[in-house]
Amino acid sequence: MYKHIRFFKDITINDVPQVGGKNASLGEMYRLLTPKGVNLPNGFSTTADSYYYFLDSAGIRDEVTKALEGLDIQDIRNLQEHGKRVREIILNAELPKDMEDEIRAGYQALCDELGFPDLVVAVRSSATAEDLPNASFAGQQETYLNISGIENVLESARKCIASLFTDRAIVYREENGFSHMQVALAVGIQQMVAVRSEAAGIMFTLDTESGFRDAVVINSIYGLGENIVQGRVSPDEFTVFKPTGAILKKRLGAKRLKMIPIENSETANVDVPEEDQHRYSITDEQVKTLAGWGMIIEEHYGKPMDIEWALDEDFGTLYIVQARPETVQSQKNPNVIEEYRRTEDGEVILTGVSVGNKIGTGRAKVIEDLKDIDTFNQGDVLVTTMTDPDWVPIMKRAAAIVTNKGGRTCHAAIVSRELGIPCIVGTDCATERIANDTEVTVSCVEGDEGKVYRGILKYEVITTDVSGLTRPETKMMMNIGSPEHAFVYAQIPNDGVGLAREEFIIDAHIKIHPLALLHFDSLTDEDARHQIHELTFGYANKADYFVDKLAEGIAILGAAFYPKDVIVRFSDFKTNEYANLIGGKQFEPIENNPMIGWRGASRYYSEQYREAFKLECVAMKRVRDEMGLTNVKAMVPFCRDLNEADQVLAIMAEAGLKRGENGFEVYMMVEIPSNVVLARDFAERFDGFSIGSNDLTQLTLGVDRDSHIVASVYDENNEAVKELIRQTIAVGKEKGIKVGICGQGPSDSPEFAKFLVEAGIDSMSLAPDTIVKTTIATKEIEAARS
Repeated sequence: MYKHIRFFKDITINDVPQVGGKNASLGEMYRLLTPKGVNLPNGFSTTADSYYYFLDSAGIRDEVTKALEGLDIQDIRNLQEHGKRVREIILNAELPKDMEDEIRAGYQALCDELGFPDLVVAVRSSATAEDLPNASFAGQQETYLNISGIENVLESARKCIASLFTDRAIVYREENGFSHMQVALAVGIQQMVAVRSEAAGIMFTLDTESGFRDAVVINSIYGLGENIVQGRVSPDEFTVFKPTGAILKKRLGAKRLKMIPIENSETANVDVPEEDQHRYSITDEQVKTLAGWGMIIEEHYGKPMDIEWALDEDFGTLYIVQARPETVQSQKNPNVIEEYRRTEDGEVILTGVSVGNKIGTGRAKVIEDLKDIDTFNQGDVLVTTMTDPDWVPIMKRAAAIVTNKGGRTCHAAIVSRELGIPCIVGTDCATERIANDTEVTVSCVEGDEGKVYRGILKYEVITTDVSGLTRPETKMMMNIGSPEHAFVYAQIPNDGVGLAREEFIIDAHIKIHPLALLHFDSLTDEDARHQIHELTFGYANKADYFVDKLAEGIAILGAAFYPKDVIVRFSDFKTNEYANLIGGKQFEPIENNPMIGWRGASRYYSEQYREAFKLECVAMKRVRDEMGLTNVKAMVPFCRDLNEADQVLAIMAEAGLKRGENGFEVYMMVEIPSNVVLARDFAERFDGFSIGSNDLTQLTLGVDRDSHIVASVYDENNEAVKELIRQTIAVGKEKGIKVGICGQGPSDSPEFAKFLVEAGIDSMSLAPDTIVKTTIATKEIEAARS
């Protein structure tokens, strides 16, 4: 029976006071989740009692206490001096012989069990006040990798104990109200997963930027996972949808370096071959395995988790090596929605990967070395190559953080979320492009891409409490296009998406005309050819790029609102807009009035465009049939007559999208007077109508909605427009199909909203920023009517 160590098989989550949060979690998972198929490497932990035993046996408890006298964490120099003094006291002390003997025995037992004479292990710090549900700064204490041989293990164990007094750990305890001498450190000694040429990474069981609970986000790099946390490498990123297990999104990281074990229990960073940089570091199957394990771990603990994993190079086996509660998004009040909005434009200095959904402004301080931290003031913007745990004290003063390196799970990203400040990572050149002492605005509200603007730009913060919001009978749906904001917008009370526009996905994420991909070899524009080559790198069939990116965008929209309806409108660019896509000019005619020209249904069945439209169908079929997002429905815009409807539906069926199969529904935009005149016939062909009040007003009144000269005539409240809407709603009720409206009319005009409710509209689809106020107004209208 051991006194100073405990093996993972004998540890439960209730043992945090004895083995710390990290080791308690490892023991809990090793005991209970290994039988469920989750792989965990074995190990053991020293105890909190043995930590105090060490302090007392070495006679240094009082010495440590005295060395902390006069500590002032607001004074960086003072903090550094006190921390260094305490660490030196511990490192100069000897471990008690009986404690040392038990560590030797535990290490030998692991060697014997796994059949290695000098087993390679990771030596991890595990404090009794870490990884708490509401407080967890990344990397407070040290971890030592690639340690083999008992003498190296013992030395690393003592270093771990000393790391209880790193500067960031001291600050953490001070700010969370923990007494320095009442927090103990246990040392975890765990079989090291061999990752010299394979992969490792981090996994969160929610979306780290929005708090969306139905996603697992996985980051992966080559070699040891430390490079992710340290921000040295931009990782691959995968987003998996929990309800169906589908991979919604994949993003290729640079992965230029990998950390590998070398001799003498050390590690080194080596270059990754270029061909490996351009492929994903793990397979789709491995992504799904990890996501499945993440969900098992989350279910076991009953809360979102932050998990580390590694891929053993020798056997190709995945392992979970650590798990802790996620402490940022899971702690937020879901009933309070906070939205930052820029109200002023400016010059963009550079872009990177956005972290959080906020805006920060201040004077930029370019700091490459901690020795220069005295120049950093409260409210400055920290600009650096990357951060590590020693930077936490200075990060806490920052209005925002911008780094050259790193991904969404690097140290800078993790800590900025904890601190609630905007952060942009992976810019490559922030320290070169941002001049020291210049004023900047750091904006993380523009999707996955964060932007640094020159100067202090104005912005506003809108806070909405939706805890008491009751639902009206009329369905309140959203108009949405950008997948980047879908997870955030889905948290606003809603009844689904009444209009998701493919144009946003094509313009922002695909950027290329589909015919330029299908007929790349005949493309004459050399500049367009070069751009397409760059964007589609790795695609043997360039049309697959269009399908992949479009499916990804639709899938994120469908997943965000699942299982509510998400009605996706096929592309409705006009010819001049299509021509502006890369390679588009060669395939688009010049029209004098594109608004009523070759758009919508007439484009889909035409000989010139039919094969491109089929790519859209293939993408939607993949989302529904392969990803399991059967809540996604299709909508056909600008369908002038019944012949067009029949031809488009036939082409969709040819591409595998047949109305009625696997619950597939097809809606039609009602935006042309002919749609209303023939509404009963159209209702035989479609499952629902969505009234496009903008085009319907334009075409009913004969007004160009883009012309300021006749703008005074353009009015959705015009009785002619309202009469067509009444007729459409009446036909819908007669035929038993849903009728909604997409447009800002109900939000901008209470009179128009009242008219729609009285006419019996089934749903209104609105911009996200107006849905709450319109929901309240609609509820009041319904109450007054009854």
